[in-house]
Amino acid sequence: MDEKILQTLLKKATGYTHDEIVEEYSAKEDGVELVKRKVTKKYYPPDCAALKTYLELKESNLSQLDTETLKKEKKRLLKELEKKK
Repeated sequence: MDEKILQTLLKKATGYTHDEIVEEYSAKEDGVELVKRKVTKKYYPPDCAALKTYLELKESNLSQLDTETLKKEKKRLLKELEKKK
């Protein structure tokens, strides 16, 4: 599975914030001019369907890994958990 897709699913599954930009333009004789620009932070809450899909894909990927790779992944995940404590 493409790592970028998995990361995007994880982002959607856990929720994220994104800058939303709205711009208004006005027609002038020599072209257009930016009249108003509004930037707001938009929050996207966690998505259960994305989490379910992410977990299913991760599980299917893990079943294809060899024992040594699984041990390394386990170590990595345990370190991540320790950091968050």
